[in-house]
Amino acid sequence: MQNRLIVALAFFPLLAQAAEPAPPLDGYSPAASLAERDWEAKFRDLPSPHNQREFMRRLTAWPHHVGSSYDKVNAEWLLAKFKEWGYDAQIETFDVLFPTPKERKLELLSPRIFVASLTEPAVNQDPTSNQAAEQLPTYNAYSGDGDVTGPLVYVNYGMPADYEELDRLGVSVKGAIAIARYGNGWRGVKAKVAAEHGALGCIIYSDPGNDGYAAGQVFPAGAFRPKTGVQRGSVMDTQYPGDPLTPGAPSVPGTKRLALADAQTIQKIPVLPISYADAQPLLEAMDGRVAPREWRGGLPVTYRIGPGAAKVHLKMLSNWGQAKLYDVIARLKGATLPDEWVLRGNHHDAWVNGAEDPVSGLVSLLEEARGFSELKKRGWQPKRTIIFCAWDGEEPGLLGSTEWVEAHAEELLHHAVAYFNSDTNGRGFFYAEGSHVLEKFINSVARDVMDPETDMTVWKRRQLLDISRARNPEDREEARHRTDLRIGALGDGSDYTAFIHHLGIPSADIGYGGETEGGIYHSIYDDFYWFTHFGDPKFLYGRALSQTIGTAVMRLADSELLPLDFAGFADTVKKYMGDVQKLLKTNQDEIRERNRQIDEGVFGAVSDPEKPVKAPPAREIPPHFNFAPLENALDALTASADRFAKEVARVQSAGLQVNAATLDRVNHLLMESGPKLTDSSGLPGRPWFQNQIYAPGAYTGYEAKPLPGVLEAMDRKNWAEAESQIPRAAAALQRETALIDEAAMLLKDAGK
Repeated sequence: MQNRLIVALAFFPLLAQAAEPAPPLDGYSPAASLAERDWEAKFRDLPSPHNQREFMRRLTAWPHHVGSSYDKVNAEWLLAKFKEWGYDAQIETFDVLFPTPKERKLELLSPRIFVASLTEPAVNQDPTSNQAAEQLPTYNAYSGDGDVTGPLVYVNYGMPADYEELDRLGVSVKGAIAIARYGNGWRGVKAKVAAEHGALGCIIYSDPGNDGYAAGQVFPAGAFRPKTGVQRGSVMDTQYPGDPLTPGAPSVPGTKRLALADAQTIQKIPVLPISYADAQPLLEAMDGRVAPREWRGGLPVTYRIGPGAAKVHLKMLSNWGQAKLYDVIARLKGATLPDEWVLRGNHHDAWVNGAEDPVSGLVSLLEEARGFSELKKRGWQPKRTIIFCAWDGEEPGLLGSTEWVEAHAEELLHHAVAYFNSDTNGRGFFYAEGSHVLEKFINSVARDVMDPETDMTVWKRRQLLDISRARNPEDREEARHRTDLRIGALGDGSDYTAFIHHLGIPSADIGYGGETEGGIYHSIYDDFYWFTHFGDPKFLYGRALSQTIGTAVMRLADSELLPLDFAGFADTVKKYMGDVQKLLKTNQDEIRERNRQIDEGVFGAVSDPEKPVKAPPAREIPPHFNFAPLENALDALTASADRFAKEVARVQSAGLQVNAATLDRVNHLLMESGPKLTDSSGLPGRPWFQNQIYAPGAYTGYEAKPLPGVLEAMDRKNWAEAESQIPRAAAALQRETALIDEAAMLLKDAGK
């Protein structure tokens, strides 16, 4: 008896420790937090890997590009599923310009004859790779029409810095056809820069050094790109995402449409993607200077730059027709705040069968929607309205999401709380990019989701990855000790673009990856067979994605006080400003030193007289910028963010005892915080991009350019314009500061 008593007494502290409740979630009273955690735990038990597998099998059974019959069939199937699960769902359609290949030809005319196949053969083991009649041919959408012949010039990745190097080597692409390898920048930039330098056409090939046999075993034995694999893709100039004939406006009946000749986002020269099987004979035929070591890929050839004897004929003509988009929109009405919307999206169109891109993300979205439906049967209903969006036309140029956002812009500015996006998904590590007012919130969600293949949370595993990848001791210590892991800024490349960059709505792109490798991107081999062998075969990380974004959507939709955090936002923007200041100093030092070496004759002395390299041109040393407006705005923002955080902590500790009218007013102010960062005149040369803090780079594509007005001008060496953008960014932060101060004062007065 005594021993049992001792054991029991010893066990009581463990029971007490186990029963100790978690602290209330940000934006929740203690009671509401307990209920929310209970519902979230129930939800995370619901997503089914088996369902995701079967959804993928169904959605990828046939090619489903924009304008295809199966694209519409899929949209109607998605609509039926949402309705089956009790959603108020409908399809919204838009008619957009969508070119498809009419005639393609690429041939080497000298020093020998070779005709490129421009095809991807079926693989016996892969049952959907043989659907040739339904597959889009290999091409780049929105290429210019052209029939051109000229010498071939190898331009490495075809990015602006590569052309600077070509100039030093005395090589020009004017009157030539540029051949660039995929990677290190978006394909549309490669075409644009080639045209700006006078090229007649542009060929983009997949080099095995990037995603073929140099990286791993090729498909079907392995995950990587076979020699005949081709990466399709859009080369639309992204200054105006969406329908090229209705830039900045929704493509709906009655909208004024541009003539095709006036469309600004169509490339000016013909562009064609090819496989490394087709590229090798072209590169073998080239002569001229041997390419710099860092320009050499993985083919067994001597990489030469040209121009020389290698002459090619390139022909690309398109059918410039319209296609109908089918956006599937499904609403789960909020119980108490139906006019506040939390949006969740993933596209459903693909270049071919599209298992990894985009269906791996779409099936996770579907299981989130089904899970919410199951919870609703058990008595849960979100406070705010949840809107699921299955977008069409993402691949050609974010068409469906952009047209929908432009059509519903006023509603979104009044009702949208945040937008959560996914696209491709695979095995590996949690990642998130997004608005930094959501950084703390996203971290809180990641701490509550378990990694399916390790005994730790997805947050902890990501933290350890960041520690392992840190480039310096400072970054390593930050990863170890910063309360929240930093999330990246959003650039371009998926359906969040119109939400954050055009309207300013807080957005996040979330997924898993890093352990799924491969080279089937935008090819016929991105299909159910590949994904179930090399992607996420057990759909464990598909389930983790459902658990992660589903929890985020629930937590935001059910919160009493919207859990936006401005302290992390201020800290991040301060880091961005520091990065700009360091970049300016680096530019000043490097240009100053280079100009000095030009004067000293260094470049001429070290250049091989038999293979001379020109000295770079002397450049103007960047002036010192006046960062005071931005520094002052950041100081004010930081102070306001701290005041707001203290008021939130105070009301949170008091159990959110705030009257409903005040809470409603504060929440509506917080919903305006993202749009406050926009300026209706947009960025210089890119008026559609209105966010003054976040944007993709005009010459990077996918990569983000924080404080874009300043950084973009610096990239162009336009120092006066760069400095002129500092006050515009500062004004955006001042608008944000005034809003935060008003929200903090409302909370403070509510506590009196």
